[in-house]
Formats: sequence, C-alpha cells, structure tokens
Amino acid sequence: MPIRALELIASRESKIIHSLHQSNLEERKIHIKWLTRTLRLMKRRRALNHYGTLLFFCGKMGAGKSTLSAKVAQQRGAVLISEDAWLEALYPGEIENFNDYLNYSSRLKPILREHVKQVLMTGASVVLDMPANTRKQRDWFKGIYTEHEIPHELYYLTVGDAGCLKQLKERQKQQPGRAHFDTEEVFKMVTSYFEPPSDSEGFNVVIVEPEIT
Repeated sequence: MPIRALELIASRESKIIHSLHQSNLEERKIHIKWLTRTLRLMKRRRALNHYGTLLFFCGKMGAGKSTLSAKVAQQRGAVLISEDAWLEALYPGEIENFNDYLNYSSRLKPILREHVKQVLMTGASVVLDMPANTRKQRDWFKGIYTEHEIPHELYYLTVGDAGCLKQLKERQKQQPGRAHFDTEEVFKMVTSYFEPPSDSEGFNVVIVEPEIT
C-alpha cells in the first residue's frame, strides 16, 4: 500500500480514536466497522504484494504431475522443488519400495516445509513437485501457507486410470531405474488411497485435463 495511503489511514485512525469517546453508539459502530475492514484489506494486500505463490499438484500416479510441475515453474518463473530429486540426493539407493518412500518422505517433509515457507516469504513463487493426493497430504501443504495467508494454487490433473497406466508404461522405458516401481500393481495399491480435492477443503483449485495420446 502506498505511503500516502498509510498516512491517511493513520490520520483517520487517530481522529476516530479521539472521536470514539465523544460519539454515540451508532457512530462507534461505523468507526469500528471501517477500522476492521481497513485492517483486513491491509493484511490481504500485504500477503499478495510481498509473498510468492505456492503451486502444488494432485493427480493419480502417472497422471503427469512432474511434467506439469516443470512446465508451470518455467511459465511462472518459480523455484522448482522436486521431492524425488531431494530423496535421491539425501538417501541414494535406499528407496526400493513404496514403504521406503513413505518412510523417507516423512523425514524430508519437516525440512522442506520450513525451507519452502522461507522462500515464499522472500517473494519468490515455489512449485512443489510432490503429491497432494490425499487429505492428509494436502493438510501438510496448508501448513506452509495458512499462517501467513500466502497465495496458493492446487493443480488437479483429472487423468483416468487407463491414461495413467499408459503413461507409466512409457515412463518405464524412459526411466528404467523406476521400472520396478512404476507397475500396474503398485499403481492400483497407491490409487486405492487417492482422494480428489473437495470444495470443503478450501483450496484454490486449477483443473487440468492433459491429453493422453
């Protein structure tokens, strides 16, 4: 908010505080309502003007979340943070099955949460390439942006099972190191826990329908 606007608000606040002692009940209500509305506006503008945006993704295994993450990061000029890359760097060769992933991911999340929050508060936007596929996972993302009302966007990729399985087969060829993980059996097991985002969760959802060729 411009300095002149802040000066005007401060001046009016001073007059209002002085006049509250001399005004009637209806006038007091009007003054208090104005102050409340102004403070909310200032808080909202502060968040929008000084914080980056947190961008994260929901979609079934093989839906194309990592591909879209890289694309969005480039388009938005955002910092791209990949959970897979961090896990590989910190625990090389130690993740051989889905239970290993859950174990090491739970160790990484407390570190990432504070790191990402600090980056966002500098004004830089962050693309987090890690799943937001269950309510519990999405609650973790809320823990990053809620306290400071940091802007966020949740991209929901609505790719069906057939499309995901087709892409997993292609990924097996492109990334043979993941072939033992990118199987139909693992897909069915992971998908059994999938929960699409609902309106009641209060996210700013961007629905994406990728074309599976």
